[in-house]
Amino acid sequence: MEKLIRGIVDFRKNLTEESRELFAKLALGQKPDTLFIACSDSRVVPNLFASTNPGDLFVLRNIGNLIPPYSATYEDTSASACIEFAIFTLKVQDIVVCGHSECGAIRALAEGMDLSDSPHLKTWLKYGEESLTIVRNGFVINPALTEQNQISQVNVLQQMANISSYPFIHDRIQKKKLRVHGWWFDIAHADVYCYEPTVGEFVMIDEKEAKLILERLK
Repeated sequence: MEKLIRGIVDFRKNLTEESRELFAKLALGQKPDTLFIACSDSRVVPNLFASTNPGDLFVLRNIGNLIPPYSATYEDTSASACIEFAIFTLKVQDIVVCGHSECGAIRALAEGMDLSDSPHLKTWLKYGEESLTIVRNGFVINPALTEQNQISQVNVLQQMANISSYPFIHDRIQKKKLRVHGWWFDIAHADVYCYEPTVGEFVMIDEKEAKLILERLK
């Protein structure tokens, strides 16, 4: 907490005039073009590794970067409400589902941790169980990874499928008005990977890969 408070003081002290002007504009409204879905893990900071400014990303963070599949009964409405707001109000054009290495949520699933004292967490993690089942049944994207990280990568694809189950998401994807991307952050090496369907792998986003991604976005 002490570091947090001192950080606020330093933020005010070092705020440039350019940054003040940016925040003054943002006070009038936000216009992010991307919904970024990430894990709540404190080691995963999207604005840091993507070098984005305030106002660039609309961020949804939760345990395990999980997305409940579409339900007409409107269960687990927090994540779904965020998705609806991003699409209908902010009109984002891209959605990024970003998993990461050494994910605690994935570890809990893989090790079958006793979560009897955390009933809400236990219920929430059901949205990651399919990823565990897929890997245990033999589907692996990168066999060189630990099982925990293999599940984490597969989980990115599963959550992409979950978010695409929303009719208004599916419709926009079909009409090429919306794109859904899968990313994976390797904490130990501070590298970001994107899923490339053509090769069925997560590929590091270096200058070469970034150029290919940007070409596809045109």
